[in-house]
Amino acid sequence: MLLRDEPLSDGPFDGGRPGRARPRARLRDALSATLVALACLLAPCGALAAWAAFGLADTGRYVSAMAPLAADPDVRDAVADAVGDGVARKLDAGPAHHAIGPFVRDAVRSFTRTEAFRTAWEAGNLAVHDAVLHAVRDDGAVRGPVTVDLAPVAAQVKRQLAADHVPLARRIPVEHTEIAVVPAGEVAGLRKGYHVLDAAAFWLPLATVVLAVAGIAVAARRRRALTATGVGTALGGALLALAVVLGRRLTLADLPDRVHRPAAGAVYDALTAGLRTVSWLLLALGLTVALLSWLTGRPGRLRPGRRSAPAARNPAPPPYRSRA
Repeated sequence: MLLRDEPLSDGPFDGGRPGRARPRARLRDALSATLVALACLLAPCGALAAWAAFGLADTGRYVSAMAPLAADPDVRDAVADAVGDGVARKLDAGPAHHAIGPFVRDAVRSFTRTEAFRTAWEAGNLAVHDAVLHAVRDDGAVRGPVTVDLAPVAAQVKRQLAADHVPLARRIPVEHTEIAVVPAGEVAGLRKGYHVLDAAAFWLPLATVVLAVAGIAVAARRRRALTATGVGTALGGALLALAVVLGRRLTLADLPDRVHRPAAGAVYDALTAGLRTVSWLLLALGLTVALLSWLTGRPGRLRPGRRSAPAARNPAPPPYRSRA
């Protein structure tokens, strides 16, 4: 069987080769431990690369992950504050500028509860994602910042506000304003990082599986190697979950003061939801494999048909005959 542990000889001879059984087994176990350790280290890295390449880089998954945020209260407040301040600055209201700002924010906050806002939210996220993907995938793209034209979204908001009879809604200008979502100095590094993750998303999981299988196959104690692989995979999943939590704190701490932190936290949680699920799956899978391997490897009772026969009693000494 694949998981059967090979017997280790304690005697001086093993198949005609004196003293070689135990050193060879130790060498195989050391090689197995190295391969299993590498596999367990690569498991969370492969999961992270696969999440970035197939989760963040996929437009459908990205839009689906961001769509529920249209109903998040923190995101609504952040959108209302940003759009309200921008609209108030665009309006030539003179001394009434400060009085119109809160009114416009309330109107935008009311707009965020409508179906039109959810449509505009998805359209804006789709435009941003397409622009970023085009910049990182196309090496011949224009050298400069990644920009998005949100004029279609602004036009949709203007139509909705005018339909709701919001004062001054028709005076909101709809201009083709290019908004930079990625600075020019970060495009080259982002493009290189994307190509590295795109390759790592395939090779790291494959290398993890190959190393784990090889480590179990070369081990002299295969069941013990399988248990170690399960425990290491569980530890890798736990470390990945911890990295997601620490990454959230560091990301929010580095944001500028003008950024709405609760909304940014909601966006981070939405984007890393799949990664958190993968980390818990690694933890559960590793613990399950380790537990099953340990339980099936416990020494059980001897089967009834294979019980050793009781030791024969010492035969009685022959009767002593006295000489006549």
